[in-house]
Amino acid sequence: MSLQSGIPDEAAVGFRSERGPVLISVMLSTGLVAIDSTVLATAVPSIVGELGGFNQFPWLFSAYLLGQAVTTPIYAKLSDIFGRKPILLLGIALFLAGSILCALAWNMPTLIIFRAVQGLGAGAVQPTAMTIVGDIYTLAERARVQGYLASVWAISSVIGPLLGGVFSQLGIWRGVFLINIPLCLLAAWMFSRHFHEKVTHRHRTVDVLGAALLACAMTVLILAILGGGQTWAWSSAPSISAFAAGAALLVAFVFVERRAAEPVLPLWVFSRRLLCATTIVAFGVGAILMGLTSYVPTFLEGSLRIQPVIAGLALAALTLGWPATASVAGRFYLRWGFKNTAVLGATLVITGSAVLAAAAHRPNVAVVAAVCLVIGGGMGLLAVPTLIAAQSSVGWNERGVVTGNNMFARSLGSAVGVAVFGAIANSIFGPGDVHSVGPAAIKSGSAAVFTGVLVVAVATAVAVLAMPHTPSHSVGKQKRGRIEGPHEQLRTMGSVAGVASGVDDDRSAFDPDALDEFRPADGGDDDVGLSDDLRQAGGS
Repeated sequence: MSLQSGIPDEAAVGFRSERGPVLISVMLSTGLVAIDSTVLATAVPSIVGELGGFNQFPWLFSAYLLGQAVTTPIYAKLSDIFGRKPILLLGIALFLAGSILCALAWNMPTLIIFRAVQGLGAGAVQPTAMTIVGDIYTLAERARVQGYLASVWAISSVIGPLLGGVFSQLGIWRGVFLINIPLCLLAAWMFSRHFHEKVTHRHRTVDVLGAALLACAMTVLILAILGGGQTWAWSSAPSISAFAAGAALLVAFVFVERRAAEPVLPLWVFSRRLLCATTIVAFGVGAILMGLTSYVPTFLEGSLRIQPVIAGLALAALTLGWPATASVAGRFYLRWGFKNTAVLGATLVITGSAVLAAAAHRPNVAVVAAVCLVIGGGMGLLAVPTLIAAQSSVGWNERGVVTGNNMFARSLGSAVGVAVFGAIANSIFGPGDVHSVGPAAIKSGSAAVFTGVLVVAVATAVAVLAMPHTPSHSVGKQKRGRIEGPHEQLRTMGSVAGVASGVDDDRSAFDPDALDEFRPADGGDDDVGLSDDLRQAGGS
């Protein structure tokens, strides 16, 4: 693998490489979550037409989000203890079971419950897949891998709504869930066959009490957030009671984690400057994404009275801009560093959000599409470098927790975004739907939401500025010379076999600090060396 340019050769990373089957497996598992996030929306009218429960259908998305968000940090910790493979296969199995049950649902409440089961599976699949990428690819290699993963989301953003629309028009909405069966089986088979890891099983306790308290606390708080302003008033007794109960459970969780031998969500995640900053960024990314995907179509349909498909195409610019820049983000952070790349992304998001808020009273499809493209491009440069910076700052035995915490923060940001932006919009829209509310109210409400998105974007940029700078010599290590000799052989061996993990000192077999004899003679290193620099910069 040549590192002279900081970017690995295609042969070292692509489908035909020795790690190619694992990369395909990761893309398949990521595709499960990506398609599911886009395919259902266009099938909702058909589902409601058969099952009824129009006033309940938003819970199809909320239940899934709840199941995913609550379990993500728990699965992440378990993957650090038992290895990535069993947790990922468990997630795929739960997602498969949830999909089959959804296809068999006989009314809206049962469909909502089964969507929550799907969410339980997604909570394991997405963060574990991203953790595996961090395990088997060096920092420089991840620059190209991000392009492959971004293509999954780009393709899903087109195929998902198309499939949902086709199944809806044919009156077979259950096919939305049945298509997951072959995908789940293929992904599970690929991982079982091609991804192998060696985990030294030692006696390590599982923080059952901490996991239970975290799950209960997050369930109550997210339900309180999602129900606020919708199911009940924010100032009502149920709302106050839910927030109070959630806060009490969180206090109990912190008390337990401070004394747990193997905490499910270690509190050091929130004490390190880099990890704290990237967690806030992930929260902001989730809120911004939810604000735009929820209200851009409503804004265009209600103010211009255009067809939903046209509004959807304008929003598609967002989902295309994100993977487009995510695929090249690696080139930027290898050259400029994580923080500078994220600053560029935050600048694009702020600029686009400001234009969108300013243009809300003069709607134009082309302008909105162009702005969404800019914001999407900024999100790609913002989300990818911050996640990889967090992953690169820790070793194997902590990477699952860090990745899961980042994904959890994004899901929590989405939940908060749904509630807060919904409350803002409903206070202006009043009763009715997009067709009965007048264009003036739609414009005013959308302008208020887009202003809220702008505020979140600015707060996210502040978190980016709080990130420590990556020392220049760390990035330089990725660009010098060629990794040769036993170190390269070790990496290749690990690439084919998976990852050697959970060794006696809980360090990855890829860690050169534990294997000094494998250091390249020219001082080159992979991202484990960078981990030490990020720990020093961010504080540990």
